[in-house]
Amino acid sequence: MATTNITTTTTAGPSTVTAVVQNGPPIPKDGLPLMHSARTPPVLPWPDIGHLAKWSVSSYKFGFGAECLRDGDPDTFWHSDGPQPHFITVEFPCKVAIQKISIYLSWPQDDSYTPSTLAIRAGTGPSDLQDVRIATLEKPDGWITFDVSSEPDEDGNSFKPVHAYVLQVIVVQNHMSGKDTHIRGLRVLGPQEYAPRT
Repeated sequence: MATTNITTTTTAGPSTVTAVVQNGPPIPKDGLPLMHSARTPPVLPWPDIGHLAKWSVSSYKFGFGAECLRDGDPDTFWHSDGPQPHFITVEFPCKVAIQKISIYLSWPQDDSYTPSTLAIRAGTGPSDLQDVRIATLEKPDGWITFDVSSEPDEDGNSFKPVHAYVLQVIVVQNHMSGKDTHIRGLRVLGPQEYAPRT
């Protein structure tokens, strides 16, 4: 099974980890990124809040738009078609707590179309977005789940959620300096306490 090194940069500086999640994760409580090698989205304790938002992308080839990010089909993908940087904008109708994103990338299938550096921005509107996380990915293949925030929580073991109306995922760079990008899935996850009780 392949693993992926994920370097995330926070206000405290860069840190590199390798984290792998297989079929039913033990979920680490330390805020480390998770890798899930299956093609289907992993079952996670954080609720998917993306359905509450309006999704848009900077550009797309016909038939490969924003809807491909949320359709649950690992064979479809958003395919950008325009000048860099490429980005996905997720706009919520009210301020929400955003804990993590889960993104599906496949270096073996997409080669130079695979993002190698992502910038995550958040804010109250498109004009005041601030960088909250930078993630560097080395030949990813699978679902990668990581915290959006870079601010430690009270106990210092995880990260606080980001409270925002708008979340933006920017493809800063692709592997092998590729021009356009492929992203096969994206989920925006809220804090665990927002999960429905069963």
